Amino acid sequence: MPLAAIETHFTSLDRAVVIGYMLLTTVIGHALSGKNATIRDFFLGGRSLPWWAVSGSMVATEISALTFIGVPGGVFALQGDWTYLQWGIGSVIARFAVGYWLVPLYFKNEIYSPYDYMGAKLGEGVRRLVTGLFSLGAILGQSVRVLVTAIILTTVTGMRMEICILAIGAFAVVWTLMGGMRTVIWTDVIQFLIFIFGGLLAFGWLVGHLGWDSIVEINRHAGPGGSIDKMRIFNFTPPWNDPNLPLLNYTFWIGVIAMPFQNFAAFGTDQLNAQRIFCCGSEKDARKAMIWSSASLLTTLLMLAVGAGLFAWYQTKGLTADEAAKFAENSNFVFPVWITTVLPPGLTGLILAGAFAAAISSLDSVLAALSQTSLSAWYGRAKLEQEGHGPAMVRRSRMMVVVWAIALSGSAILLAGGYAQNENKNLIDLAFGMVAYTYGPLLGILLAAIIPGRRSLNGLIAGTIASILIVAWVRPELRQLLASLGAETLADSLLTSRPRIADPWFYPINTAITLLGACLPLGRMTDAKL
Repeated sequence: MPLAAIETHFTSLDRAVVIGYMLLTTVIGHALSGKNATIRDFFLGGRSLPWWAVSGSMVATEISALTFIGVPGGVFALQGDWTYLQWGIGSVIARFAVGYWLVPLYFKNEIYSPYDYMGAKLGEGVRRLVTGLFSLGAILGQSVRVLVTAIILTTVTGMRMEICILAIGAFAVVWTLMGGMRTVIWTDVIQFLIFIFGGLLAFGWLVGHLGWDSIVEINRHAGPGGSIDKMRIFNFTPPWNDPNLPLLNYTFWIGVIAMPFQNFAAFGTDQLNAQRIFCCGSEKDARKAMIWSSASLLTTLLMLAVGAGLFAWYQTKGLTADEAAKFAENSNFVFPVWITTVLPPGLTGLILAGAFAAAISSLDSVLAALSQTSLSAWYGRAKLEQEGHGPAMVRRSRMMVVVWAIALSGSAILLAGGYAQNENKNLIDLAFGMVAYTYGPLLGILLAAIIPGRRSLNGLIAGTIASILIVAWVRPELRQLLASLGAETLADSLLTSRPRIADPWFYPINTAITLLGACLPLGRMTDAKL
């Protein structure tokens, strides 16, 4: 089957289903959006949303198209390896910690973001610092999610990558402006249901045609000579004995040591997730929403099973030369190509529409968060509260949504160019690597605000800069940027002695560096009190 033939499998019926799904979701989101007369309505949904909808929105934002496409592609590339699942241990630990420790702290006062809390504890300079960190992390992290869906769309439709990215950005702006956080959360719930449907449909199709026993047997004996059990969950290899340290490591030790830091930062300091906490009407509901979002692990488990089924499918059915070349280039093409070429027309359109809409729902979430934090940093908390009951501030928030959408779409286009040159095509690796720049410093500053003692703003800034530079030294983005500017020699000289360290270890390391910097007597000190 020639590569161009993949596009021909995406029929007119599939296109009609995608367009119809997007229009229907837009109409439903608008109907459920309610009024947004105040900033509180626009950014917090009036603090009247049910906890189960907020929890579903958290899950939908977390899994997105990255899980839907990246996890099966990763299992296929690793020939049935399930060790990615052990990272869920750290995820569950962190959600309980956020629910029982941070949520009560945040609900003592009506705040819009964790940055309001940190600013109240450590001063306005810290609020601006963490807002800047969040903005940088959001641009880097969400660019990966947009890129994932653009890969899907360009694979099955043949459209240029840039056009796909701009289409995702345009829809996200419409959904965000239409109804603020109410629309964001309710459309997230819809995408979550479609994702589950698509995953269950694919899994059922694969099991129905191959049989689960056959899938398990093929995946377990995928190694050299058929003697290696690849379908495992736990990998207890010590980090210092792991030969793949520069790459993403799916090990038990990272799952229980590093990933709690990552997830605590993701749900406790990243406004993309934390904003949903503040949409609940009470501390109790916010805690339930956070803890029950652990159900996202079931979605990850489902997509791991789909990945195992895809590996068994192509081991059994075989690959054409074009498919083999396509999958060797990028394993993330496996699931989109299978959906497009195997499933009947109509179902293909529905599942791909769900993936498209999920990327939009993730993007509209971060646009709402970026708009809110930008206004808070620019005008200050007092003025935001004072003018938040009038239409002027709502209009400004809508303008910021458009500005950030342009910035994020541009970042995704630049990332797509760098991704094409990157040897490691693992999208999960890329996503966790992007947030490594900011999650450690954000968590370090939050702990500096919570733990009693004297803190230094200059020390926080120094610790933050040091953390970001360490990540830039180890990650490939700095070298790619220097090379694109024609400074290959400088890039090589700066990066030849890079240490060997897996990205997840940056979360605890940079948290410690930033917290240590906060305690150094560098300039004026501020008291942090409980």
